[in-house]
Amino acid sequence: MTLGVRDLLDALGDPKAAETFSAALGVPVLAVEVPDGASAAGLAAIVDPSRSAVDLRALPTVVVLLVPDPAVFDGAGHVPLLLGDVLLTDDGSAARPYVTGDVAGRLSALTAVAERNPVAATSLALLLRGSEGPDVPAGLVAESATYSTLQSGAEFASWRASRPAQPPERGPERVRIERDGDILHVTLARPQRRNALDAPMRDALAEAFALAVADRDLTIELRGDGPDFCAGGDLDEFGSRPDPARAHLTRLTRSPARLLHTASARATAHLHGACLGAGIELPAFAGRVVAAPDTSIGLPEVGLGLVPGAGGTVSLPRRIGRQRTAWLGLSGQRLDAATALSWGLVDEVS
Repeated sequence: MTLGVRDLLDALGDPKAAETFSAALGVPVLAVEVPDGASAAGLAAIVDPSRSAVDLRALPTVVVLLVPDPAVFDGAGHVPLLLGDVLLTDDGSAARPYVTGDVAGRLSALTAVAERNPVAATSLALLLRGSEGPDVPAGLVAESATYSTLQSGAEFASWRASRPAQPPERGPERVRIERDGDILHVTLARPQRRNALDAPMRDALAEAFALAVADRDLTIELRGDGPDFCAGGDLDEFGSRPDPARAHLTRLTRSPARLLHTASARATAHLHGACLGAGIELPAFAGRVVAAPDTSIGLPEVGLGLVPGAGGTVSLPRRIGRQRTAWLGLSGQRLDAATALSWGLVDEVS
């Protein structure tokens, strides 16, 4: 659904507006056209209770602002920008938080994902709207709870049925931990599965990062063996826990994300190849991220009926903002190393 600001303001004057704009009732994406300064100023009225019965930020749908020229927000303040989950513009010079270029194509790609899995898409948007306030531990709790809830949903069940799980391979340790003086080398060592993150790897990473938390003299160098740093979570393990509620507590009990964040000032992540899902969510907690030129970054979880579950709704917004994080998660598209550098998701390409 696409509306102009004036029509949107009229609609939001109805206390039942949430029933008009809801993914649960067939509107997974609400696109709002903001062509000029008057429209930009009008958006600010949406947070005025005397003008709007329902705040746009509370709607259970993905809100996309279509902004041909970001200059329309000059003088309108920051409030209108906060009202969109994704901000699209054709202006290639636009800085954060916009996603630039081919507005129609990007909106189409995002809408296709959201229409296929509207519950997961909207859950990601709602989760990210709250990511700007809570601290890291609170954000990780909210993300894990949402992730566990979606594992009980129909969208994830449909994906799981389309891809029968395979038993995990037996073999060597998932993570290689080596200490060289005050440097702790932590290497993902499951190249035959593209360093996919499973429970044994999660536990090993938690052990490694806990060492650095306990010893403040240690610095962390995080790498991955093989052609890819990490292609994400182990898909064969997704949904294998019989009790999602208990899995939520387990995720918080052994949390590489929380531990790496605690030692982030002393951590450098070295990315290469595919860095999908957990393969970017975890390293984004590091104080410094270095990417090889072949690095390819994405958040594919919404396509599985889920949201990021390794800390990505907390780590990525702190680097690139929630709107660009939402774009990555909702579009299913990938970033190359150069774009990741320009966005601030990585600190160096070499």
